[in-house]
Amino acid sequence: MRGGWWRRAASQAGRSITVWAVSTVTMLVLAGILPDFRLQSADGDSATTIAVTAALGAGAFGVLSAVVWPLLVRLLLLVPALVLGLLVFFLNGSLLLLALRVNPSGHPQAAPETAVIVAAVMSAVASATGGALAVRDDEAYRRRLHRLADRRRRRQPPCSGTPGTVLIQLDGVGHDVLRDAVDQGLMPTVARWLGTGTGTGPGKGTGTGAETAPGAAADITPGRPPTHRLTPWRTDWSSQTGASQLGILHGSNHDVPAFRWYEKDTGEVMVCNRPASAVELQRRAVARTGDDGLLGDDGASRGNLFSGGAGELALVLSVSARRGRGTRSRAGYFAYFCDPANAVRTALSFGAEVVREIGESLRARIRGQRPRVSRGGLYPLVRAFATVVERDVVVAAVMGDLLAGRTAVYADLVAYDEVAHHSGPHSRDAAKVLRRLDRSLALIEKVAEHAPRPYRIVVLSDHGQSPGETFHARYGLTLGDLVRAGCGLHVPRRAERTRSGAEARAAVRAALRRPAEEPRERQPAGRRSEPVVLASGNLGLVSFPDVPHRMSREEIDARHPALLPTLANHPGVGFLLVRSEEHGGVVLGARGAETPLAGLGTDPGPLAVFGPGAADAVRRTHSFPHTADIMVNSCHDPDDGEVLAFEEQIGSHGGLGGQQGRPFLLSPLLCSPPAEGGAEIVGAEQVHRVLRRWLAEAAADAAEAAPRVPRPARPEEERAA
Repeated sequence: MRGGWWRRAASQAGRSITVWAVSTVTMLVLAGILPDFRLQSADGDSATTIAVTAALGAGAFGVLSAVVWPLLVRLLLLVPALVLGLLVFFLNGSLLLLALRVNPSGHPQAAPETAVIVAAVMSAVASATGGALAVRDDEAYRRRLHRLADRRRRRQPPCSGTPGTVLIQLDGVGHDVLRDAVDQGLMPTVARWLGTGTGTGPGKGTGTGAETAPGAAADITPGRPPTHRLTPWRTDWSSQTGASQLGILHGSNHDVPAFRWYEKDTGEVMVCNRPASAVELQRRAVARTGDDGLLGDDGASRGNLFSGGAGELALVLSVSARRGRGTRSRAGYFAYFCDPANAVRTALSFGAEVVREIGESLRARIRGQRPRVSRGGLYPLVRAFATVVERDVVVAAVMGDLLAGRTAVYADLVAYDEVAHHSGPHSRDAAKVLRRLDRSLALIEKVAEHAPRPYRIVVLSDHGQSPGETFHARYGLTLGDLVRAGCGLHVPRRAERTRSGAEARAAVRAALRRPAEEPRERQPAGRRSEPVVLASGNLGLVSFPDVPHRMSREEIDARHPALLPTLANHPGVGFLLVRSEEHGGVVLGARGAETPLAGLGTDPGPLAVFGPGAADAVRRTHSFPHTADIMVNSCHDPDDGEVLAFEEQIGSHGGLGGQQGRPFLLSPLLCSPPAEGGAEIVGAEQVHRVLRRWLAEAAADAAEAAPRVPRPARPEEERAA
């Protein structure tokens, strides 16, 4: 035991000395390259003196980074997250200047701007060296990971033997996209879990234990048994993160008809990625179910729209607008940025991703790629935040939760969803993101091996994405323009672009503490107002604010006789849903097609091309109190899966049609099958029930395997012993 301690101490000392030596050499090299950074006096010094000065400077910088940096980050937690990221270089450079100032020789000097560069390079080199030395030493790697959550672990009682569950949401990744990525070798970690080979194209299945589309052939690597099964599930009509994640985490997404919708009783627009709306939606779900959520028992929520009832929160939108010590949504930043090497690496990766996006956008424009949407303005920064900052912080928070032994962890990685909206769900850009997400899964799996309790890793998505050009690009007008024309109102020559509903944009605003606010639509009493037209991917919503109730088809026809025919007969519209005084609800299509909701079982009418389950999804949305006066779903081509987005997105979701409504559930074989007898999982609320069952199974399995607790010895037994 004592010998093992000495070996570990010697190994740690050796690694520290090596990192110190490499940092010293790096400082010497930088001093020779950068004109405003020198380690010798003006009169010149011997090589030995210069080397000693560099060693002392590198050592002082290392000590200050280890001791002072975490304190600075904790003090700056009140600063908006992106501002903190920009301060990383300034703070790191300041530590280097301090290290040079306390150097006994008094000779080292550096200009402030040069100190920033030197500090960044030295932090990156030290991190890379330490990681390279630890990668072959599992014990060292375990200790390095434990430092991320050591403080929390000391405050908590010992972990039970109950298996924990970590649920990773790959936002926007459809079932077929995941399967194709595995077959193309983009996601080797997922391929290993499924026990598959790495094929070269689609059509190869996902191996033993995977539940895939009928007719998919399996490509199984001999001697590699699967550990997980892949199961598709079907979303509600509102195939977007707000509805899906609310249902998954809180068990109810009732009355969430879209990503954004107008509520006549309050005169406000609800937006799923607006903090105030997220708070209200979570409150309604909790009131409806009477339960705090999936993560109420020692859970953690990371990077989500909703908390799920978790006590540990980081980057959760529904609490991002709160203030005070009781809010821990920003604690995830400290868990990551307390390491200066992490901070510098993320900042550098952020800059590289911005440059990469600008280059890819320029290349697409030069090649005349179609379809294409604007990727200028702040979008490169939004993409970099989603694919670098949000990913790094959320993964680090999950690592800390695993090492702290949390019972259940739910984390959302939005990188693919953000890139696919602007580059396309099957683009090269999106494929690169999938490869990086797979590496994040591999890291989480590695950390779970060193956690104080066993963990079951579940990966799922909240929706998929369907490709296709925008409604505006194809027809030269927006849905709002079409509605105004049908109402006989003036249509502006220059149509305004519809806002994007991407989740990452809201995360950036929350990080900057500038939540997106939608204008209120209150109208003067007695005055006929213009219709409110909102978009949620390829789903559009039309409401008339001056009418306090949901208007019927008959009322709409009486007010605007041309509106419904104009919408239903437009080639870019698939179908309409309106309330009918005669039939209760009716689906309208082109050329006068009209099918009552009650008759959709025998005659799907315009819903036929949208596949099975479309009728049930439409009926359910029709029952919501805040369903719009007119629900508009774009057309859908079943041959290529394309839809037309009413927003500026070439990969969209939010309505019916294509892969957007077919996400996946990747679960360990240790868990019971998601659905018995090959039944289909329909709706986010059913996914919630499946996850609840798995958490209960983990607790039951631990109870059966729990060791017996020894009975305390009685006094007479102690005397006899």
